[in-house]
Amino acid sequence: MAIVEKVGVYRKWLEPVPKDKNDNPIPKSEWARKRLYCWVVRWCGTNKKKYGKLFKKRKEAERYALDLQKQVNLGRADRPQKITLHDFRVEHERVMKGQVAYATIQEHKRALELFENFIGGSFALSRIHPRHAEAFVTNCLASNEVSVATVNKWARTLKSIFTRAIDPRGYLAEGQNPFSKIKERKITERPIRYVDLMEYTALMDVATKLWWKAFLSIAYGSGLRLNEILHLTWADVDLGQHHIKVKAKKAKADILAWEPKGRKNRTVPMSNESAKLPVDMQVNSPELHPYIFVSPERLDRMKKRRKVG
Repeated sequence: MAIVEKVGVYRKWLEPVPKDKNDNPIPKSEWARKRLYCWVVRWCGTNKKKYGKLFKKRKEAERYALDLQKQVNLGRADRPQKITLHDFRVEHERVMKGQVAYATIQEHKRALELFENFIGGSFALSRIHPRHAEAFVTNCLASNEVSVATVNKWARTLKSIFTRAIDPRGYLAEGQNPFSKIKERKITERPIRYVDLMEYTALMDVATKLWWKAFLSIAYGSGLRLNEILHLTWADVDLGQHHIKVKAKKAKADILAWEPKGRKNRTVPMSNESAKLPVDMQVNSPELHPYIFVSPERLDRMKKRRKVG
């Protein structure tokens, strides 16, 4: 009995409309006092059939209706669809394209592949329990190849992915996320390591190529992330006003689709040095090539990798 529509509580009249002394039907405003009735809870199932249940008292009907409505709200009303972990991974990678950044898709793919390799791709999604998630995390922590922080990240990623398996995809019922109760392992917080001016100067001294000097200058002076710098185009940089626009890009023939972290566009200032070095690079930049730090050859490789991935 799967519920797909809102549950309703209604009066059900059990006798014809009574008449007054003059043999006229009593007004509707008096029906509740003078006409026999009960309460009925009505709902519609996934098979399109209508259902109902009678109650003598309104409170009993409302309590029953509330319990049913909770099942609808929590997603427990419909029986979860069957799918294997492997098929879910393939589907997840396909449907997430365009919803999140390419780097995020790769993170999801990596975490799901690791989990699939651990318990098997033929494992039914509905049969995955918290003990499997706990065993996976324990196995990863036992390896000396990855850090605790990385394992914590995989667990968070898988928790997010399995949440989508509940809603909107309906493969798991509410409360069946196997990673929902996996606690992150504690790690000692390390102080943030900043590059001081002497270290930056030393890096610039040993950087022989103009590409590296410009890259290091923008990274140090503007505080951009690696992917933000690599996805910079000449149109993003105002060398006259000394500022950089970090903004999303739509896929074009010579542009890769890309979203900044948090999907937030922003403008950051440039130092005089950071503005001067790209000017020198522009002289030798391939004609009509949009990217500052990505060569045409590397751009082709990135396009191929995305098609394969």
